[in-house]
Amino acid sequence: MISKSGRYGGTYAHKDIAFKFASWISVEFELYIVKEFQRLKAEEQKALGWSAKRELSKINYRIHTDAIKQNLIPIEVTKAQASIIYANEADVLNVAMFGLTAKQWRDTNIGLKGNIRDYASINELICLSNMESLNAVLIERGVPQSERLIKLNQIAIHQMSVLENEGNKRNLLK
Repeated sequence: MISKSGRYGGTYAHKDIAFKFASWISVEFELYIVKEFQRLKAEEQKALGWSAKRELSKINYRIHTDAIKQNLIPIEVTKAQASIIYANEADVLNVAMFGLTAKQWRDTNIGLKGNIRDYASINELICLSNMESLNAVLIERGVPQSERLIKLNQIAIHQMSVLENEGNKRNLLK
């Protein structure tokens, strides 16, 4: 147990001691403390899952954007024009994976904040990360966008069938 005086002081105890103290006060109070602790731990796990999903979505992003920069963006374009090319390529992945562009998703999900990838499952994000790397290779090989879209869609379908397979119990962050 730790006791501190002063403006930000207080008495702090290990959770097991706090639970025992709560049970000494009353069973109802102990139940309240246990439920509140469980709620806080669930929120913490939810926040960690969101953070892991965001990190996963960044894995191959730089590889993808670098391939776009080196192979698809002419030297003479403005930053605004370049951003359109980057967004267009991101939409190639969105269409291959989800069947719609970011704008189409926003238009059909007006009440939701964020973007399509914020609502993707871990398996979808794994597949998207793989597709970013594969699309970078296809861009570097000079494959036209229409052909890349078809190939990436086929890859997405195959990878999702493997990742979503009921026999596959290795989904660590689902």
